Amino acid sequence: MGRLSRRAFALAALSTLTTASGAAAAPGRPRKRAAGEMRGVWLATVSNRDWPSKPGLTAAQQRTELIAHLDRAVADRLNAVMFQVRPTADALWPSPYEPWSQYLTGTQGRNPGWDPLGTAVAEAHRRGLQLHAWFNPYRVANHTDPTKLVASHPARRHPDWVVPYGGKLYYNPGLPEVRAFVQDAILDAVRKYPVDAVHFDDYFYPYPVAGQTFDDDAAYDAYGGDFSNRADWRRHNIDKLVLETAARVKRVRPTAQFGISPFGVWRNAATDPLGSDTRAGVQSYDDTFADTRKWVREGWIDYLVPQLYWNIGFAAADYAELVPWWARQARGSKTRLYLGEALYTAGDPAQPAAWQDPAELSRHLTLAHAHAQVRGHVFFAAKEVAADRIGAMARVVADHYREPAGPPRRITGPAAGTGA
Repeated sequence: MGRLSRRAFALAALSTLTTASGAAAAPGRPRKRAAGEMRGVWLATVSNRDWPSKPGLTAAQQRTELIAHLDRAVADRLNAVMFQVRPTADALWPSPYEPWSQYLTGTQGRNPGWDPLGTAVAEAHRRGLQLHAWFNPYRVANHTDPTKLVASHPARRHPDWVVPYGGKLYYNPGLPEVRAFVQDAILDAVRKYPVDAVHFDDYFYPYPVAGQTFDDDAAYDAYGGDFSNRADWRRHNIDKLVLETAARVKRVRPTAQFGISPFGVWRNAATDPLGSDTRAGVQSYDDTFADTRKWVREGWIDYLVPQLYWNIGFAAADYAELVPWWARQARGSKTRLYLGEALYTAGDPAQPAAWQDPAELSRHLTLAHAHAQVRGHVFFAAKEVAADRIGAMARVVADHYREPAGPPRRITGPAAGTGA
């Protein structure tokens, strides 16, 4: 869930880029804000996006920066941090499966002299914050040269696991041994630390790149015989990752949740009458082979956070259209629905006019609050929470987070509410 994912695919990948600003009135009767709603923030480490500010800082400097992000979350009355601990098939804890992340020291595999994940869990809990350990399942590197990986890297020991695509390296989701390895690497952290959740972002099969083909022919020939087409087989592979990870997390740490934050459009209504009234150039069902609607309706996961990174009135993907659509999908499901919010766009001059208004994000929460299935929001990302370029986060806090929230509550049965 890096910068290119959120910025390029949430905005530029839309087929229609005409915008319309304004605050649509939230439909329905407002409900009382629930105690224990999700108030989360993503803390991204890939390419040193949010933390650490640059590779090669001392352990003490890294720890100080990390604590500052946690303290800011508390100051803004948030209650959860989604901390990216496996950005590129690496680790921010001492893992027997994968090397230390290069984003710590500048050199992949080099011990940073401390345990970032262990520290983050302990310090978050000390402050009353949940710590959701965020893992990117299949991204190996933001380049295509395996020799740049540390010699002991699993991708070098198993080159048949790796597919170069779009200027990056990925593990092949179609290989059962890859799926098992990814889960083993994740479960090591779940065993060692009392994390509150395992969190996946929007990368399953990689986003489409014009003129390029993700070469999984050999895997499809070996394992796709029961499927009439490759797309169904790929979705099956991602479904298995989700189901197996959910089951294994519960076995290892029954109190831990499993949540996913996918691209915000499942399918356009023009593609599928069950889809949303959107005209997105990317659809998770068809392009990343993630059947996100199924995961919610079947209750396979504890929570879903669709990335709704568009303003109210955006022609191709209107926030005011997507919120009720997702609320309908969550109706009656035990999967909690949270909404991913694009704080990073607020005040960015390259963004539509609506994002120059500090109140746009607050209007999102007002609109969403009318839908009983929406149980909270997660903001992208920590750097913008700290900088708060035009005061959009301060406006959210003043309008919606005047009182502290307890930890996000879990659902053990179908979600309540009549929905939208």
